Amino acid sequence: MNTGTATLVKTKKAEITNISPFGFWVLLDDEEFFIDFKQYPSFYNAKISEINDFTIDAMGNFHWESLDVDIEKDAIEHPEKYPLVYN
Repeated sequence: MNTGTATLVKTKKAEITNISPFGFWVLLDDEEFFIDFKQYPSFYNAKISEINDFTIDAMGNFHWESLDVDIEKDAIEHPEKYPLVYN
């Protein structure tokens, strides 16, 4: 006899909504975040297809495997906590 409970996990949905010369916007569920190329220079020379090819984890953190870039959701929401910029 199998016992236990089924847990429903809300799947987070994310998409790139716009790309400009200054950065791009990511829509995660009901929140939209701006990724500034000045703050995240790894994206500056990226192809549109590379920017669009990303995954999110259960915590809402973003990962671009082809660019080897990971961004925590908290770093976007509170950039003052993360003063370093990778070059």
